[in-house]
Amino acid sequence: MTMLARPTPSSAWERSLTGARALLQAGDYTTARDELERVERDVVRDPAALLAISECWTHLGRHANAERACRAAVEIAPGDQRALYALASTLVATGEVEEAEQLYDAVIARAPSDWDAWANRSTLRRASPEHNHLEALCSALAGCSGDPHARVALGYALARELEDLGRHSESFAALADAAAARRARLTYRVEQDVETMSCIAAAFDRRLLSATASTASAPAPVFVLGLPRSGTTLVDRILSSHPDVVSLGELPDFALSVMATAGGASDKAELIKRSVSMDHAALGTEYRRRLAGHASGGRFVIDKTPLNFLYVGLIALALPEARIVHVRRGAMDGCYAMLKSLFRMGYPFSYSLDDLAAYRIAYERLMAHWRAVLPGRMIEVDYEVLVRDQAAESRRLVEAVGLAWDPVCLRFEANRAPVATASAIQVRQPIHARSVGLWRRYREQLAPLAEALARAGIPLEHEAVA
Repeated sequence: MTMLARPTPSSAWERSLTGARALLQAGDYTTARDELERVERDVVRDPAALLAISECWTHLGRHANAERACRAAVEIAPGDQRALYALASTLVATGEVEEAEQLYDAVIARAPSDWDAWANRSTLRRASPEHNHLEALCSALAGCSGDPHARVALGYALARELEDLGRHSESFAALADAAAARRARLTYRVEQDVETMSCIAAAFDRRLLSATASTASAPAPVFVLGLPRSGTTLVDRILSSHPDVVSLGELPDFALSVMATAGGASDKAELIKRSVSMDHAALGTEYRRRLAGHASGGRFVIDKTPLNFLYVGLIALALPEARIVHVRRGAMDGCYAMLKSLFRMGYPFSYSLDDLAAYRIAYERLMAHWRAVLPGRMIEVDYEVLVRDQAAESRRLVEAVGLAWDPVCLRFEANRAPVATASAIQVRQPIHARSVGLWRRYREQLAPLAEALARAGIPLEHEAVA
């Protein structure tokens, strides 16, 4: 097996990549791209460098470039599982699912303890009686000696495939075990996020936001936001199928712009305080600078970062021309969809029914606050309505953003643009309603969640489903 050499800390390419990463953090994307292209040309025979470069391209949202660098690494080190895994991951984003599956198979054959490869492979297609990995997953779980990483990754994969096969009680048992193992490894306290959302609502009150006004000028950034697994990627793909729209995917740029404009803050409470009194026009300028660096070429540019729902007030103050699209989903389906998703980064509230309930309640209260203090400012889309009446709801959405209707938006599954979210596979398929009401299959297991939401006065389902 060809193994990648460990990088030498003093190597020229490593120093160059350190500089490129600093440029990425500063939002100087044009210079970062130039630097990455230069380094890639200089290290064409160094697979470790090529994989590091690929990672940087991925952070820039340049998935085709990331694929190119990964393929070069695999060509040099064809037997190395890290190179094969990296290439498979880029191919999931670009939609090359069959090749990605073959590569994950190869990784698992070479390195059976690469648990992430097992988890990722099970997301690529719906399991069927003829094509599934149940026997292998159960065998791997039995032989992993309680390795917590294995228990999490294999458990989520097993739960997913069992659900596809209609074995719902077994599926939830596997999911509950894996989620508990994942939660046990976190130091997260949901109370801190609940308090942060309460502080945001108190700080961004009607008085502060009363002078904001939406402008309809174009081009404009379009924020697609909401909880993860609520349908934000579906809405993003519908809009970005329009010839005048380009999606940049999930960006850290607005949060980074807030921190850069606010200056140093010791904690979230201080950052909220600073964000109220900051120069909001300067915040808008900084964010537009970062967007321009992505060189998208679209008249409308989508920033599809779900947790930007925390910044709706700041978006309204800093970017009066922005469109804010809030995607909603029934509480129980939405929470269950998060529970059964193994997120690599972020969303630590998604591994416990208690945490999910507390976070969902706080989210509902914050969004109700935004509606009250910014009436009519958000374009709100209900996932259940969208999948039930795709044509009418898609047209309403497109026209509300300020675009002329184009029927190509109904064929979002043909959109070839890369997508790097947990919904990467689903949004390459025609729209369906299979997951609407799915939580009812687990009514008994999810009862504590349902009871907590009901006590808070939150409807369990969208009214059209209930």
